Amino acid sequence: MPPLLLPGLLAAAIAGPFRYAEDRAPLVVNPLFTTTMAEARLDELLFEGLFSEDRELRVVPRLASGITVDPDLRGATVRLAAGRQWHDGRPVTAEDVTFTVAAAQHPETRATLAGRVAFIAEARAVDRTTVRLRFTAPIADPAARLTFPILPRHGFSGPAVPRDSAFHRHPVGTGPFELRRFEDDGSISMVRSTVDPTPAALPELALREVSDRAYQARLLLYEGLECLVRVLPRDLALLQAQRNVVLYPYQTNAWWYLGFNLKDPRFTDARVREAVAVAMDVDALLAPIGTGRRLSGPFVPASPWYAHDVPLDRPDPSRLTRLLEEAGYTRASGGWERGGVPLQVRVLTHRNLEAAQEVLVQLQAQLRAHGIGLELEFVDEAAWRGRVAAGSFELLLSQWSFDRHEDIREQFHSRGSRNPLGYADAEVDRLLDAARDATDPQARRQALQAAHRKIAQGRPMVFLWTLDSYAAFRSNVKNVAVHPFGFFTWVRDWVVQ
Repeated sequence: MPPLLLPGLLAAAIAGPFRYAEDRAPLVVNPLFTTTMAEARLDELLFEGLFSEDRELRVVPRLASGITVDPDLRGATVRLAAGRQWHDGRPVTAEDVTFTVAAAQHPETRATLAGRVAFIAEARAVDRTTVRLRFTAPIADPAARLTFPILPRHGFSGPAVPRDSAFHRHPVGTGPFELRRFEDDGSISMVRSTVDPTPAALPELALREVSDRAYQARLLLYEGLECLVRVLPRDLALLQAQRNVVLYPYQTNAWWYLGFNLKDPRFTDARVREAVAVAMDVDALLAPIGTGRRLSGPFVPASPWYAHDVPLDRPDPSRLTRLLEEAGYTRASGGWERGGVPLQVRVLTHRNLEAAQEVLVQLQAQLRAHGIGLELEFVDEAAWRGRVAAGSFELLLSQWSFDRHEDIREQFHSRGSRNPLGYADAEVDRLLDAARDATDPQARRQALQAAHRKIAQGRPMVFLWTLDSYAAFRSNVKNVAVHPFGFFTWVRDWVVQ
């Protein structure tokens, strides 16, 4: 690869801020509305929860100093750490915690954070440093659930928070870094927090917006970046061969899917959904974009709740023919049709979903080879949110990202707040309720494995894969450890030598 001329970057190498790249810099900096991994990573830098995890993955206090759980496990009292401050110098209080829960749960906020606080039935400030929580069901280890970002009450006018509130351009958190400014080139500049009791070693940090992922790898090689949060599979061999680059593998609880709009008359018939699934060669779709693990249901294979006895779908033309004929379709010269109407569907995806174009172009060819037409539609952030919320789609190609709890309730419960497909199954509701209420880990495992099987059988979507992930750092970045489910959890320890 020939050297590149990178004006302004080589001169600033290492001497300036620690730089990492995202395909697109977040436009909304507010944990209430986080939907992308880039936003989630920025949240980690700017905000904190009551609890977090140390390098041994033990739950430890952050904004809290401790917790006392009720004997019946249906409530707890949380004590806040003394002297903690927001980036603007104001004290962190119990009202900040209760406000965060109220805002996330307020129906007018329509927060994506709602799912992470759904286990809280009531949050009440006892005094300025004490919060009383009541849970919707018994929880044996609530501290592990209290890791969601806390927001400042004084940053908002009330719990009904609009997406365009002034906060998202001027966020105030308690995390290891403070947002300094949005740069004209789309990057975001951050400085080390002056109020953090355990300050980060890095004095400055910058999120660089670099839409070309191949170019990101070149910037790392030629000292225009210190870190790549995810290495493209095609760049792994190149970076592995560099003495000045170190690769770090890490897990994600993120998986891809092709979802059916279950209100579409064609997809109310499970035979049509199954026919689409067996028309697909998922291994061939995965091969060009990286390595990973195929999925049969809504948990990653490493999860204790994954049902390993559920088989993966494989291409099966004869089964496809039988299913569509049973559903009333006939094969004509142009493909499958019913009542003279061709089986032609449209798939919607976010234009910034990594490798989506490669996946969909190949999927289009696969389905067409089996007589199913597929039109592709790539939309921007605003259109994606609006279309998904309104149910204005036929198929969705997207991914879900979860924390370590892998709580799928909001996606698959009939009353879930993040259930755009309109999936509803009484038995799945019962199993998810049982898992939520279980205090015995084995009972919870059995309920969630049963939910995995039932959801796989119902086919609200074609479950695709979870990708293997590697981060790349320049070798002079030391003390690096990447949390399995949170990239910047331990960023305070990173240093550049």
